[in-house]
Amino acid sequence: MKKLVLLPFLFFCCLVCTAQDQQQNQAKKYNYPQKTLQAERVQQAPKIDGELDEPMWQQAAIATQFIKNRPNPGPLEKHPTEVRILYDDEAIYVGAIMHDVSQDSILRELGRRDDLGNTDFFGIFLDTYLDELNGFGFFITPAGVQLDARYSSNGEDWSWNAVWESNTRINETSWVAEFKIPYSAIRFSSKQEQVWGLNFMRNRQATREGFFWNYVDPAVDGFANQWGRLEGLRDIEAPLRLSLTPYISTFMERYPVEQEGTGNTVHKKDYNFSGGLDLKYGISDAFTLDMTLVPDFSQVQSDNRVLNLSPFEQQFSENRPFFLEGTELFNKGGFFYSRRIGGRPANANRIYSGLYRDYDVVENPIETRMINGTKISGRTSSGLGIGLFNAVVGEQYAVLQDQEGNELELKTQPLTNYNIAVFDQSLKNNSFVTLVNTNVMRQGSTYDANLTGMVFRIANKGNKYAVNGKAALSQKFFSADTERGYMYQVGAGKVSGNFQYSAAHILRSDKYDPNDLGILFTNNSSAQELNLSYNFYEPFWKLLNLYTNAGAVYERRFRPDDFQNFVIYSNVNGTFKNFTSAGFNVNLEPVVTNDFFEPRVAGRVYAFPVNYSLNGWISTDYRKNFALDVGANYRAFDENDRNNFFYEISPRYRVNNQLSFDYGFESGRRQDDMGFVNLVTRLDEAGNPLPDRDIIFGLRKVNSVNNSLAGSYIFNNRMSLQLRAWHNWSKVIYSDFFLLQQNGGLEPYTYEPTQSPDLNYNSFNLDMVYSWWFAPGSEITVVWKNAFEENVHLVEPRYVDNFSHTLRSPQSNTFSIKILYYLDYLTVKGKLSKK
Repeated sequence: MKKLVLLPFLFFCCLVCTAQDQQQNQAKKYNYPQKTLQAERVQQAPKIDGELDEPMWQQAAIATQFIKNRPNPGPLEKHPTEVRILYDDEAIYVGAIMHDVSQDSILRELGRRDDLGNTDFFGIFLDTYLDELNGFGFFITPAGVQLDARYSSNGEDWSWNAVWESNTRINETSWVAEFKIPYSAIRFSSKQEQVWGLNFMRNRQATREGFFWNYVDPAVDGFANQWGRLEGLRDIEAPLRLSLTPYISTFMERYPVEQEGTGNTVHKKDYNFSGGLDLKYGISDAFTLDMTLVPDFSQVQSDNRVLNLSPFEQQFSENRPFFLEGTELFNKGGFFYSRRIGGRPANANRIYSGLYRDYDVVENPIETRMINGTKISGRTSSGLGIGLFNAVVGEQYAVLQDQEGNELELKTQPLTNYNIAVFDQSLKNNSFVTLVNTNVMRQGSTYDANLTGMVFRIANKGNKYAVNGKAALSQKFFSADTERGYMYQVGAGKVSGNFQYSAAHILRSDKYDPNDLGILFTNNSSAQELNLSYNFYEPFWKLLNLYTNAGAVYERRFRPDDFQNFVIYSNVNGTFKNFTSAGFNVNLEPVVTNDFFEPRVAGRVYAFPVNYSLNGWISTDYRKNFALDVGANYRAFDENDRNNFFYEISPRYRVNNQLSFDYGFESGRRQDDMGFVNLVTRLDEAGNPLPDRDIIFGLRKVNSVNNSLAGSYIFNNRMSLQLRAWHNWSKVIYSDFFLLQQNGGLEPYTYEPTQSPDLNYNSFNLDMVYSWWFAPGSEITVVWKNAFEENVHLVEPRYVDNFSHTLRSPQSNTFSIKILYYLDYLTVKGKLSKK
């Protein structure tokens, strides 16, 4: 064990000691100046046909001599790229020619909008406020597939969508891209003369090379701060930005219901026809109002639910468009977990209290319905970003039934209002400071909640060193008192260069709770973390790049001041010259740690044993028709024969540029796993219940299997058909039981439950989606969903028998059709004026 503890650090030190000589001998130092491009004003707009044959294109200045960013950063491109920019009173126009060897060298797999496959692409980046932190990205593939993104200190946000025009054309030894980006799609100041941040990117997939017009050094922290400049924009004004996207939707559902007292299952049907509206309005040249009325989320992708044996909730990805698009401001600091809105009712567990023990639960919805949502966001010319968010969720009720058949409705969610306010000030040197406030107000006696937080990052002039941190105060307002908690985090380090390091201190008080509108698994802790990394950005030996790091985390309880955890970690990952990527991780907990959460009782602790884990993965070249991802993880404990083993195999096959399949198989085994089972009420000699309950742990074997299959057929750059299936099977078999001691240890315990604690869990989803973008911003989608979830105490021994049982069991089926039509005020006005 001691040798394993030292292994990651010895390996890391060897890399650092040999890295300097290798990099200096092989790497060339590049010092490219910042580039500038002049935009050409035109009186007549070019036709967006991918031709670039109008004389106006020949008059414009040319951006060329792109610089490689990957796999070996620094050299100039061998196959030239030429880009020109025009503008008028309505839009920015971009024309690009990507020279190549032949048509066969231009990869062009089709994909859905914002879905980048095995293809070349060209993109433009615009920092319209020149704050070197925030920007827009517009991309096109040779097959004409559009992609767009927003850039901020949070990174890249592909969920943002704009309405713009593009066209492409493939020639003998080149391909051409032509854009029209209307001013209504972006935001900029009202200055008479504009200077914007600008960059272009070209991806040449045949050689997996990425090029930027203005050099982007991977060793330098930040992205928008490494762009060039666009000059020559004069006398442009933000237009009236008003668009409506009404929708109509029809929904049909067939779901199983167990008949009371018979054990039989019948299927009920539900039909619904509804409509709603999404609205965008430009309040000013900088700020936009987004509103959704009576949103319909019935078509979003199904959640991948699994058996959760931990004391923490399962976190799900956000798939609803309203909560994905344009939310980069609201996600600053990580205080916003959008699945809270429309999620589990606040009082869903109330029906299981002693007051209703004589009732059967007929219906207890696990989600609430959103009535409307509003977002206001934008950024001023001084770099101040402002975001306001509001959503209203309606009441939700559970239905209970007594032995006589009388039904009782119990409110589990009152009318609730969710609010977020964000003020984000951009500063020089890739720095910022942000103030965030979240607020949840519930009608009636249910408590309200509020959180106020601050996030900051301050870097030096060379963007080589930085200090960052955040702090927050959470408050819960009950009828009798107010519960307050706080947290803060501060860190500093070297953020650019081959060798980087950082140190951080994080404290969360025992009362800190952001979970009414955020998500946090553990509070009441104080932690210190040290991280060291050395990255090879230049090719060497048989590698194109290599990223290494090592670190440690020491954690104590905030109150009382008890030791909690100590972790040492290290990982290495890189890409070989044949474009196979691989990685290896080591994680060590070299001393017995204190788990204060698994017992499910405040103040109690479980002595978590010494353990280590090893993880490795390999990913082959995605350019090939067949590619494979393989990974495995092994974790061993100094307790009985306790160990975990997990592996995954994910082959993918591209039949052609239109048809592709992805399959994933994951299998996990937790041998001699130890975990919480139940709380048992203790009785005194007279048979009366005692206040303290016994905490029962169990020795168990946990097996799980995940199967997933995704297939897509892309008809063209506007129409697609996708299929996605997911099945999770988990089984838990207990062999022995233990009583948790006050010191965190375990002693054997005779446990005779009324029902077996063994579990057999199944979750199955099948989503089929047809999508057609029949006009700019307008879409028809047809969705069929099939779902099944079951958690029983009778364990199926074999996977085949279990899967057959799942397919035979009553399923929920939904079928929906949704039509959205985008109406832009300026476009409609222009068409009416021509009449």
